[in-house]
Amino acid sequence: MLDERMEETLNFQFNRELYSGYLYLAMAAYFEDQDLSGFANWMRIQAQEELSHAMKFYDYIVRRGGRAVMADIEAPENEWESATTVFEQVYEHEQMVTGLINKLVDLALELKDHATHNFLQWFVAEQVEEEESASGVLQKVKLASESKSGIYMLDQELAQRVFHPPAEE
Repeated sequence: MLDERMEETLNFQFNRELYSGYLYLAMAAYFEDQDLSGFANWMRIQAQEELSHAMKFYDYIVRRGGRAVMADIEAPENEWESATTVFEQVYEHEQMVTGLINKLVDLALELKDHATHNFLQWFVAEQVEEEESASGVLQKVKLASESKSGIYMLDQELAQRVFHPPAEE
């Protein structure tokens, strides 16, 4: 059985993961409108990842006897100045998510909730990967932004990204 504070905080994170998927879909739509289908693909894959993360939280809450609660999800931005500003926001967003995961880990330790602490370790490792990925694309976008052919080549590269669902535990 989950502690009430832990259940509430896990539900908050569940809904933040849903928002992340929503945000990345908005970014995909922006890139589609810019005729950058490879960039849009990268964002669609990112949205799928975030939604799969949300479902991991949903399933965990239910398995521990809690109830997953759907909260209001605010509308994300829909316009950006450039691909660079989009990926700057992606990187900042992933850093914010890392902070939220770390707070969950801190609460699990405070409550001596070892099962939740164990569950969260997957997300700790995942956030290292998420920040690295976002930072890497941001650096490439900055390098390519001065050249239409550079953006074209990067669009082709980003089109190759494929969704890999997280392994079942």
